Amino acid sequence: MYFKKLIGKKCYLSPIDVNDAEIFTEWLNDMEILTNLQLYSGIVSLENEKGFLNNLSKDHNYSIIDLETEKLIGNCGFLDIDYVNQTAETGIFIGNKNYWNRGYGTEALSLLVDYGFKALNFHNIMLKVYEFNKGGIRCYEKTGFKHIGKRREALHRNLEKHNIIYMDILPHELYEKWNKK
Repeated sequence: MYFKKLIGKKCYLSPIDVNDAEIFTEWLNDMEILTNLQLYSGIVSLENEKGFLNNLSKDHNYSIIDLETEKLIGNCGFLDIDYVNQTAETGIFIGNKNYWNRGYGTEALSLLVDYGFKALNFHNIMLKVYEFNKGGIRCYEKTGFKHIGKRREALHRNLEKHNIIYMDILPHELYEKWNKK
């Protein structure tokens, strides 16, 4: 069952439901989905995913739900939260490929970042993205994230070296994007 915590026009964020472990396990064993995730070479069993979701559900991590169909399409959340310095790292993935490149990631991330600034009092939210993940980079830029650097050839994927891009966002950068819409 899903609960509408943060609601957008296309999707909403709901606390993670551990009962969705089977769906997440299916997604996290699909190499096309995994190519943009750190779990690329990991083994994701149903039991491991249940434990992982149980841990995720205890903090600020959310399922992304299609508002119209009530279908689970992915998840997003915060990690490495530092309340003293008002910083966090964020991550997102859309596991249901039918929702790729349709604006759901941008809306879900905008809802999450807004919540981070207004409710959790963050001032700086950072993320890491692989340089070849062009769709992800577009999503982050649309949300208002700025490129702050890169770690050169820090990822070895498919027999090639790739850069990891670092991006972050401050409150005024998110709300400036919103005011232009």
